[in-house]
Order: sequence, then C-alpha cells, then structure tokens
Amino acid sequence: MKYLNKIGLSAKKASIQLNKISDFKINKVLESFNKSLRINKKKIIKENIKDVKKAKRKNLIDRLILNESKIEGIRHSIDQIRKFKDPIGKVLSEWKRPNGLRIKRVTTPIGVVGVIYESRPNVTADVSALCLKSKNCAILRGGSEAFNSNKILADLFRGALSKNGIDKNIVQFIERRERSIVDKLLSNMNNYIDVIVPRGGKNLIAKVQKFSNVPIIGHLEGLCHIYVDKDSNLDMATKIVLNSKMRRTSICGAVETLLVNEKSLKSHGVPIIKKLLSSNCDVVVDKKINNLFSNKMKSAKELDWKTEYLDKKISVKSIKNVHEAISHILKYGTMHTDSIITNNKKTAKIFLNGVNSSIAMHNVSTQFADGGEFGFGGEIGISTNKLPPRGPVGINQLTSYKYMVSGKGILRS
Repeated sequence: MKYLNKIGLSAKKASIQLNKISDFKINKVLESFNKSLRINKKKIIKENIKDVKKAKRKNLIDRLILNESKIEGIRHSIDQIRKFKDPIGKVLSEWKRPNGLRIKRVTTPIGVVGVIYESRPNVTADVSALCLKSKNCAILRGGSEAFNSNKILADLFRGALSKNGIDKNIVQFIERRERSIVDKLLSNMNNYIDVIVPRGGKNLIAKVQKFSNVPIIGHLEGLCHIYVDKDSNLDMATKIVLNSKMRRTSICGAVETLLVNEKSLKSHGVPIIKKLLSSNCDVVVDKKINNLFSNKMKSAKELDWKTEYLDKKISVKSIKNVHEAISHILKYGTMHTDSIITNNKKTAKIFLNGVNSSIAMHNVSTQFADGGEFGFGGEIGISTNKLPPRGPVGINQLTSYKYMVSGKGILRS
C-alpha cells in the first residue's frame, strides 16, 4: 500500500501544478514527446519485441506489436491532440435570471484518472497525451504482457514533462506487476483517484465492477453487430461486412455477429458468407442458413451470440425484420457499436433509434468505432456506459464542469 499511496500523493501534488500550466506549455511537452518517439523508434521496437516473444495467443500479438508504422500512427495521434484547443475553461452555456444572477457552466478537469488496460501499448501514449491536454493526471496500470513496451513509452513521456520543467508525476506508470496491485488500486485509492477507466476483457471488467470504490468510465466488450437489411445493396453490404470483420479482427470495433434479413438470405446472406469463408474466416450459422448450405456449415450455439471472438470468426443469424434485429442486439449486445446496411431511410431510422449502442451506424464499417476516426486525435477508451461520457472518450469527454454564479449583492428573500 505504501507504494500506491506514494503514487496517489504524487498525482494529487502534480494535479495542483497542472492546473496552473498554460496550454502553450502543454503543447511544448507534446512536441517533445513526439520528437522523442521518432528519435527512440529503434529502442521502442526493441523493448516491444521482448513482449511479443512472450505472447502466447496469436490475436494478442496483433494488439501488442509496435512497428515503425504503428509508432508513426502514435506520433500522428499526438500531433492531432496537440492541435486541439484547450478544453478547460470553456463556457458551455450561460444565462441571466430575472433577479440579476448571471450563471455560467464552465469546463474543469476531472483530476486524477486511473487507467487499467491490457495488451495495447499505444494506450500508454494516447492516455498520457489526452490526460495532459485536458489537464488531468494519469495513473497507468498496463498489462504484464506489454510491460516493456508500456514502460519505455511512459518513461519517454515523463522525460518530455521533465524536459519542459513540469512535474513528471502528472503521468505515472505502475511498475509493480503483482495482480493484487489492481485490487488495491480499485479499493484503496479513492482518496487519490477521481475516475477509473478499465480497458480489457470480461475478467478485468468484472474485477473493476466488484472492487472499485471510485466512478468508472466503462470500456466493456465490443460485441458488435451488423444487420443486413433486405433493402441493402449487395456490393456495399459485402464490402462493409468484410471490412468490419477482417480488417483487424482483434479490435473492439470488429463485428462479431452478422444479422441477415430472411428475405435476402439467398441474394445477400449466401454470397457474403462465401466471401467470408474465402477470406479464411470461420463462420457459424443458424439452422435456417445452414439449410441453404446443405447443412455442411458449422452450427451456431446460444453461446456464439454472446461471444466477442476477437479473431477470424463470426456468427450469422437470420432475422425476420429490423425490429427483431434490434431485439437481438438489445439482448446480446454490449452497447458498443452496431450498424445497419440498408438503402431504406425509414428502416435505418428505426434501427438507429432502437438500438442502445453508444455508437449506432448506418452503411458504415464498425471498424470506424475509434476516437482517431472521430477526429478526437486518440481515445482513452470507448465508453459503453449509459451515463456520459459515451462512445470514444477524447479530451472534451475528459472534462467535468462547474457553475460560476455572479451578481451585484443579490440577496435571496
């Protein structure tokens, strides 16, 4: 506990300094970090190779790997974040009361953000930059599978802070690897941490929900759906489904369940499934669809509708209409990202209004569920909470607000 208390106290102390730092100075730190990423590219890759060599699961490697292209992607994100306007002190709304009171709602930092994440080392860079730009301190607990990659990125960011005369403890990386650290971080740090962001699988989310004494910005599973409507264009539908599933199978925005209108099973369902199979995707289907393949396909089970594969696998189900598609998503979905493919605007509206997804799409690949693609520069995660923030969490979502009330000696009668 002494280790975590020291980190918590350092974060609170750094938070006080951070509130006084200008946006110009923050941008200088981001410039320094970006330059440091370029200069130390070979060192980053060398540390990353240590993690990749230990990786046991193939789909984990895709999340883990940092090559030159991915490092350039991180640098691009940092540059985008740097260019954003200061999100703090923004007047969201203002009004005057009949008695002369003037009221403003103004953005403020959240304070200290704790992030617990698995696999993806780019999260270290994104979160550090987003938190700094929104004047929040970050306490990072990355997964042990990416320890070396996370550590070098965190060290480079802290170095950029120190170089610019700013407390490096604005960003802290927990180097202790014991699993008990996560439990203590969740249950004993409520005096220091203002919000927890979990990014990972079911086990991590369950642990956070069980132990956390602080509010959570939930990044739950990405059990994403696509509904191919009877009024969809086959070429468009095929391309969107293939991109949504196969572009990168290991990301939370990859589609996991395909719903096909039963009136277009032969015209749309069969050719799309054949295209998936020819792309080396494992496909499991319901009984009605299997009949169209002479029952030679793998049969989907109830568990398949509940599974986030994060791999080259997809479950396919026949659906009567848009209302049944919505019902399926409400039952099995995780409020992440769900898309409809149709040329019927009325049907699209029913779908978009009916699903409870944090991101609802029309004729768009689910792989666009990403803060960078939304123009946020990066994301701290994709929130599947019903309460805000929802969807990709960027700098503007990492703010709270307060009311500023002024008058000229107004007394309440």
